[in-house]
Amino acid sequence: MKILLAGASGLLGSAFARAASRRKHDVIGLVGSYPANVPGLTRQIPLDLRDLAKLESLNLELFPDAIVNCAAISIPRECAANPEDSRLVNALVPEKLALLSRHLFARFIHISTDQVFDGKNAPYKVDHEPNPIDEYGNQKSESEERVLELNPEFASIIRVPLLNGNSLTGKRSLHEQLLTAWSDGNQTALFEDEFRQPCSTDNLADVLVEICERSDIKGRLHWAGQDRLSRYEIGTRLLDHFGLPQDFVTRSARGSDPRFANRQGDLSLDLQPLEGKLKTRPQSFAEQLDSLAIPKPLRDWYNSL
Repeated sequence: MKILLAGASGLLGSAFARAASRRKHDVIGLVGSYPANVPGLTRQIPLDLRDLAKLESLNLELFPDAIVNCAAISIPRECAANPEDSRLVNALVPEKLALLSRHLFARFIHISTDQVFDGKNAPYKVDHEPNPIDEYGNQKSESEERVLELNPEFASIIRVPLLNGNSLTGKRSLHEQLLTAWSDGNQTALFEDEFRQPCSTDNLADVLVEICERSDIKGRLHWAGQDRLSRYEIGTRLLDHFGLPQDFVTRSARGSDPRFANRQGDLSLDLQPLEGKLKTRPQSFAEQLDSLAIPKPLRDWYNSL
């Protein structure tokens, strides 16, 4: 299968490239802000996805069997600071890809987020009405509507949670960001009343490859890890795993600081019906920890402890 992968050099995109190549798929990767050499790609193409005309001409030239969109501006504060630019990437690019995939009779896999929900009624089922609380969630919710309106026949939308894994730069995933903060001598305050259902990018990538190969799996879907954990629990378990001092983190609460009082309290997801249809199984957090590595830039610091 020829797969066109948008966001190929990102945390999830690079994991998907590796997973798809193991299944002998021909993966052509579009890279923009992070133009690294991505293992698993048969071809790598620099492209600013915001140039919708070039995006269209490239798709028509390549004529892929499937299009996978892992590209996003996923940091909420960046979306709030630049709503027009981020909306172009987060909502209008998926709309364009959905239209192109319909024209090409290609499978379309679009990555959305648990942040389309408000965090007040977890665990969320796939048919739960979105109620985003910020610009990022609004843009992702808009992207879902646009994709399914234009291409209900070939499109699958996967809402995903907080992701962890080993990025190409060593700076992108949750554990890499925390380790960087700790290496700089920063004690991290983590919320004990904010719950997430973290997922490994490698596990999610295997799911996405399965969905590419399955024309019967369509519409809105959820995937995550097995365990619902507070941010504080995630941090302390990372410290245990890497043998680091527990005082690198402190307990905090969303409600104790007005800046964070409106953050979603619980974004855990109900994984049905997708969990029952796939060979790939959701992982426990312990399984995810076993796959995490110390990023290369931090290894001297880590080994000196």
